[in-house]
Amino acid sequence: MNGRPGAEPRRHLPPLPARTEPPDHTLEPLPRPLRVRAVLAGRQERLGCDLTGRRRGQPPLRLPLLTPGACQCPGLVSCGMVSTGTAPAVEEVRSPLPRAFLVWLAGALVSMLGTGMMYFALGWAASAHGGTVAGLALTAVNLPRAVLLLVGGAVGDRFGARRVMIAGDAAMIAVTMLLAAAVAGLGTPVWLLLSAGLLIGVVDAFYLPASGSMPRRLVGTGQLPRALALRQTGQQLMMFTGGALGGVLVAAAGLGGAALANAVTFAAMLSVLLWLRGRITEPPPRPRDGGPGLLSDIGDGLRIAWGEPVLRAALMLTAAAAGFLLPVVTLLGPLLARAQEWGPQTAGLIVGAQSLGIVAAALTVVRRSGAARPGLAAAAGLLAAGAGTGLLAVSWSPVPAVAGSLLIGAGSGTFGANIAPLVLGTTPDTHLSRVQSLVTVVQSGALLATNAALGLLAERTSPAAVLTLCAAVVTATAVAALLTGTLRGARPVHGRAGPTRPGQ
Repeated sequence: MNGRPGAEPRRHLPPLPARTEPPDHTLEPLPRPLRVRAVLAGRQERLGCDLTGRRRGQPPLRLPLLTPGACQCPGLVSCGMVSTGTAPAVEEVRSPLPRAFLVWLAGALVSMLGTGMMYFALGWAASAHGGTVAGLALTAVNLPRAVLLLVGGAVGDRFGARRVMIAGDAAMIAVTMLLAAAVAGLGTPVWLLLSAGLLIGVVDAFYLPASGSMPRRLVGTGQLPRALALRQTGQQLMMFTGGALGGVLVAAAGLGGAALANAVTFAAMLSVLLWLRGRITEPPPRPRDGGPGLLSDIGDGLRIAWGEPVLRAALMLTAAAAGFLLPVVTLLGPLLARAQEWGPQTAGLIVGAQSLGIVAAALTVVRRSGAARPGLAAAAGLLAAGAGTGLLAVSWSPVPAVAGSLLIGAGSGTFGANIAPLVLGTTPDTHLSRVQSLVTVVQSGALLATNAALGLLAERTSPAAVLTLCAAVVTATAVAALLTGTLRGARPVHGRAGPTRPGQ
């Protein structure tokens, strides 16, 4: 009885039944992220709210993928968890690539085939005037492209990649049609070839960054490795086919015929881009006054690339690979074949083996949906490419040389198929074209800086010695990347990437 007068008798409630757990044999093992989600779901059920304090009955929030660290749960004792972003679901990684991306890729590969034919035809026509004019024709394409790439990236992010590509395809249709008409009436004078090269380079400077950002705009983060590997495979096939078809077309119809065929491929790509309207998210129009200018946009892109540790490390790795790996087969391979007196057939096999290795690596990524840690896979691929370069340097016969080139292709293909989705997955949506333009500038600048130097060094020493130097630089770069936690543990997660924590 309660001692207070008029108080009701105290009711004795029966004890709560003990909570029983199901036997262990009824629980099936789950992957670690699902186990984490299950634990969090149990906590939410007991607390009546989720970890953000939202009460039951309110719209639910999507649970993030959590990794060991410092808990920020409101009102709870630290549970040793910290969010690192929402990871792509398994269904997204394994689901078929979107139709919009596949249609865009088909159009892009057709356009690439026409570009390959056009480059061959332009170089062939320029070679009729001598080696100096042929070199100037290539420079006329590459110079404005290198100078205007950063501007092109800023324009792509400001006005939308699809709009910039539509303008570029329309401009190239006009350029190639005018070139075909001029060739029919004037032939192939030097000024015409150089003017065509300059116009193509200017359009490329705006087109390439926008085109490079399209996979990220059309597929989810989890599908990026497969999408980019599929594009890489198609690019290799178009490189094989474009030169051969260009030779047949030039023999049959000359430069004018190649220009008309190229115009047809650009028209096909233009129709694909028009079809994509409404199927891709585009930025809203910016106000004409009061907003930042193009120079400010370029500087902002550079700050993003340098301020993000994963992007900075990936760009440095890309520069090393472009400078000391790309010239190995295209420049030093033929020089080695001449020095060893193997003949042009062996030189062709060396180049073909590299392409075969690239395609095989890309198809592996397509089948396996990419690596869980693309930074680690990219560094491992670069290490394999360094080993292949060393094998090529010490080759005493064509057989190990072809084997080394195949290993170089497999390693560089693995590197490219993993570093590209890491860069795209790390870049904020608002800076995709600018970062892609910076990637192209880094590759082109490194290649321009080392091509002439490596060729001169091979002439003064030997191709084998220069190949040994390239193998040492590539291997050292790969080892440094493997030892760098920022890149080794990085994985793209919806526009951001960061190193994984121990135990993940």
